[in-house]
Amino acid sequence: MKKKSTIWIAIIMILLVAFFLKLGFTKPTEKDNKKDSKEKKVKKVDAYIVSPSLLITDITVSGSLLAFEEVELKNEVAGRVVMINLPEGKFVKSGTVLVKLFDDDLQAILKKLQSQLAIQQQIYNRQTELLKVSGITQNDYEQTGLVLSSLKAEIEVQKSLIRKTEVRAPYDGVIGLRNISVGAIVTPSTLLSTIRTINKIKLDFSVPEKYSSIVKSGMKVKFNMNNDDKMFDATVFATEEGIDANTRNLKVRALVNSQSTDLIPGSFANVILRMNDNKNAIMIPTQALIPLENSKNVIIARKGKAHFVEVTTGTRQASKIEITNGLQVGDTIITSGLQFIKEDVKLSYSSVTNKL
Repeated sequence: MKKKSTIWIAIIMILLVAFFLKLGFTKPTEKDNKKDSKEKKVKKVDAYIVSPSLLITDITVSGSLLAFEEVELKNEVAGRVVMINLPEGKFVKSGTVLVKLFDDDLQAILKKLQSQLAIQQQIYNRQTELLKVSGITQNDYEQTGLVLSSLKAEIEVQKSLIRKTEVRAPYDGVIGLRNISVGAIVTPSTLLSTIRTINKIKLDFSVPEKYSSIVKSGMKVKFNMNNDDKMFDATVFATEEGIDANTRNLKVRALVNSQSTDLIPGSFANVILRMNDNKNAIMIPTQALIPLENSKNVIIARKGKAHFVEVTTGTRQASKIEITNGLQVGDTIITSGLQFIKEDVKLSYSSVTNKL
């Protein structure tokens, strides 16, 4: 009985040893098989075949609308206002008297000089006849002529002083808001009103220094007003011909070609300039770009395997970006699952397209 128990115990021990040995040898093999099968399972990705695209390079800058001609109306001399002809918001012709200052004292002096001139002219005429018959010396005759000329000059000076008491419209335009009333004492620094042309509007804006060589006279630009999608046209007719040292921008002036009641001098404008048209630009989806600390990469497919390629980027748009170096037309780049892909891994595609 004791011998049988010993035999059974030995059999059980042998079976346990065999079980653990099998477990020890077979379990790692199963793990390796699972690992191998996982490695063999390739995640499917989306790809894009690089093809030439049309790239229109636009920049948007801020600008301001201005009246083509605009000036602050001020008088040249101090005085009291006796007449105002400033129709606010109305059109006036060039040369129209807008403001008149008190000039009675100047008019009185002018009349006095004109009377003296008339008398002196009669004396001069009589002396001319006397000189013909030697009834007067040549010296007396010339002195009378000198006095006559001096009176004429004084009259011209007086007329110019009277003209300074008038403010006239320098050109055809619309009067702004007036700031004076009849009876007001004004000085040369007093702002009477403003006058602006209405048939022309100009657009002033600035462009960054790197685009300054592209902006030329005759260049067409488009612009819209703040919070409005309606586009207007303008043509560049002048530049500052020098870069501002503080802002590093070039000041540009354009003539607005469009006519609209929405175009009000002083308004803000968004100016859109077309810098370049490239029909063979290499554009890729932005999600295909892998930004690194000092470079940018994309994953390119070669012989069914993934390879990381450093690229140089150019103009960025909403959903695509220009590649200026590193890619060629026909290359296949990966656009999805970038975080799971490693160098030289086999690729499997869920979709391949050549359209952005």
